Amino acid sequence: MDKIPVGILGATGMVGQQYIALLADHPWFEVRFVAASPRSAGKTYRELVAGRWHHAKTGGPGTDSLVVEDANDVSRAAAARKRGELSFVFSALEMEKETVKALEEAYAAAGVPVISNAAANRWTEDVPVLIAEVNPHHASVIPFQQKARQWDRGFIAVKPNCSIQSYTTPLWALMQAGYEVRRLAVTTMQAVSGAGYPGVPGLNVIDNVVPYIGGEEEKSEREPLKIFGAVKNGVIENAAFPVISAHCNRVPVSDGHTACVSLEFGAKKPSVEEVKRIWESFSGEPQALNLPMAPSRPIIVREEPDRPQPRKDRERDKAMAVTVGRIRPCPLFDLRFVGLSHNTVRGAAGGGILNAELLKAKGYLS
Repeated sequence: MDKIPVGILGATGMVGQQYIALLADHPWFEVRFVAASPRSAGKTYRELVAGRWHHAKTGGPGTDSLVVEDANDVSRAAAARKRGELSFVFSALEMEKETVKALEEAYAAAGVPVISNAAANRWTEDVPVLIAEVNPHHASVIPFQQKARQWDRGFIAVKPNCSIQSYTTPLWALMQAGYEVRRLAVTTMQAVSGAGYPGVPGLNVIDNVVPYIGGEEEKSEREPLKIFGAVKNGVIENAAFPVISAHCNRVPVSDGHTACVSLEFGAKKPSVEEVKRIWESFSGEPQALNLPMAPSRPIIVREEPDRPQPRKDRERDKAMAVTVGRIRPCPLFDLRFVGLSHNTVRGAAGGGILNAELLKAKGYLS
């Protein structure tokens, strides 16, 4: 089939580059529009990333020669859409929150759907925060979003913070199996790539752990509640549980966010073996639809006492799987485990692409 022309806002940044690399040979999508800051506009993509390309894999045919647009000039994307040269955009914008929020809304108002990595619209009550295996049904809020804003074709859908990816899907699998998760204590050990480029200064993180990442703990404690929530009266109503306490740390690892989790169930409590069975057998809508970016196994269980490890497990199943291990009883709560996910693939560009595939399969993208 003819590939769908897509764009990337913030295309020269670390996540934008990851989008370019992952979409290089995508069977459905082809990058035809790239945009970045005003100072980048008018130059070719090749010029702008020369000497600071961060991935082993390069972009698809023709990407290097694309002329970079000013991401602030929404009219350029709207004109490309009218010519049939752009269907929707991935947003990897790195600006002030209110600036990103206004820009994403402007693109949607111009008829250009926005699949976003940014945090700006995660707390907009009619914007779905999607993990494709967990809450694909939240896409049903999109028509309400469009009607409330009088948007014809445009809309905004976002993916959550990268730090919650390594444990939210395992929690959802347990909840779907009938086990209520009441409380959760999580300590994340987050890779330096999560800070973007140039990111954390070397002397701050080498031989060190930084026990603070601005805004991460608040996102970790709040975002799962929206993801586990329900669509009611055209908005997403947050879940009341689990109550989450998070400690977020930056560690000297290149890629891969690790989470050490202790959780408390409600009255019904599974055995360790039952938990493993639930996770090993878990599958979601992306797997049923055989979406290109979907991992064949969303959750991979490791039995070794020292796994998962970022260097050994982050690339599993297209770097889109969550790997869990050290599953054992907890003397304080009920269960504890370690989860790992690739923060710039599953937690960023790959998760955004999977969301776009899901929305296309459900009829929201042409």
